[in-house]
Amino acid sequence: MKVHDVEFDDIHSGRDTGAAALTSCPSEEEDMARQSNTCAGGLAFLLVFVLTSPCVPAEASDEQAKTVEFNVKPGGVVHTFSEGIGEYECSFTYASQGGTNEQWLMSVGLSDDNKMFSCSVWRPQGKSYLFFTQFKAELKGTKIEYANAYSQAAAGGQSDVPLKPEEFTIGESTVTHKDGKFSAQLSKLTVIGRTRHDEL
Repeated sequence: MKVHDVEFDDIHSGRDTGAAALTSCPSEEEDMARQSNTCAGGLAFLLVFVLTSPCVPAEASDEQAKTVEFNVKPGGVVHTFSEGIGEYECSFTYASQGGTNEQWLMSVGLSDDNKMFSCSVWRPQGKSYLFFTQFKAELKGTKIEYANAYSQAAAGGQSDVPLKPEEFTIGESTVTHKDGKFSAQLSKLTVIGRTRHDEL
């Protein structure tokens, strides 16, 4: 676990046929459909994991998933919090104003086949009362397949409230606020990336 503080200005300088498979080879279309279904299933599993992860202390979790807590600190200073599993890492960089420290959680998870890495950062109480001047989530060692940002996280009977698509941008390895478009409200980020193991 790594926490870094820097001054605010620094950031700106498949189908399985069972017995039939024994008597005939699957067609290319069947192979592609099976691979597509496997990828979709893996992505769905990680999305469910990210959205439903309980708070598990890092030392009590296994090697494939962990959840850690950290404080989001106001004051206009850029902070970065990072957590990872093996060679994959998620980092959350932000600057915020107003209020006092808030307790947030970061969950990271690696699929059983090591092909998908997920990261979710959120305030467990649901809504943050801080004003975020900037944010960035970055996955190291993966290429982003899915990402979303929310002004409110699901808690206490409330649902997730996503940011408008124009408020943030999704790159190959980062999810970042858009200057002049971001409404300064952030309570949750979810990012899922495909690892380089899947490219081998």
